[in-house]
Amino acid sequence: MTRTSAARTGEKGRPLPDRLLAVATRMFAEKGYENTSVQEIVDAAGVTKGAMYHYFGSKDDLLYEIYHRLLGMQMLRLERIADGPGTAEQRLRAAAADVLNTSFRYLDDFTVFFRSTHLLSAERREAVRAERRRYHERFRALVEEGQRAGAFRTRTPADIAVHFFFGTVHQLGAWYRPGGRLDTAAISDHYVDLFLNGLKE
Repeated sequence: MTRTSAARTGEKGRPLPDRLLAVATRMFAEKGYENTSVQEIVDAAGVTKGAMYHYFGSKDDLLYEIYHRLLGMQMLRLERIADGPGTAEQRLRAAAADVLNTSFRYLDDFTVFFRSTHLLSAERREAVRAERRRYHERFRALVEEGQRAGAFRTRTPADIAVHFFFGTVHQLGAWYRPGGRLDTAAISDHYVDLFLNGLKE
């Protein structure tokens, strides 16, 4: 699986804002936010600075929109799973698998997220953290539902289980490279099994 971004499914022919986000995401992931200039982004996207500033007032706007889109997509997917059919354990398994699958599918976005959040303005940094908290709280509610149903042990606080899971997921960008011994589906299965087995007696 190749590294892609939430805004990137083929840059040519896409609306200009999407194309700019796709290029910025790729360059921020490869070079780092601080080492990527606006001029490099517009050159790679094949547009002028004026065209970019029509949609994004600054490089910071691009960075924030990467986070906002990613978190919005994740929240929508989680809500569909959490509110869908199945036991709490089945829905938690599906939600955990989705976390892994989207992490691999949008690896550039996740790489940028965990490298560069601290570079946002204080107001936007807090907005991103609030969105992220809402996502984690909805995910945690599935663990708690499973605990109430007797599917998971209660001696492990749901907060600890959720922090542990996401802490391991957040490290994917540090070591995963396409073409390795295990494909992404196998890695996801192992992560999900370790997480759910750790919740059981």
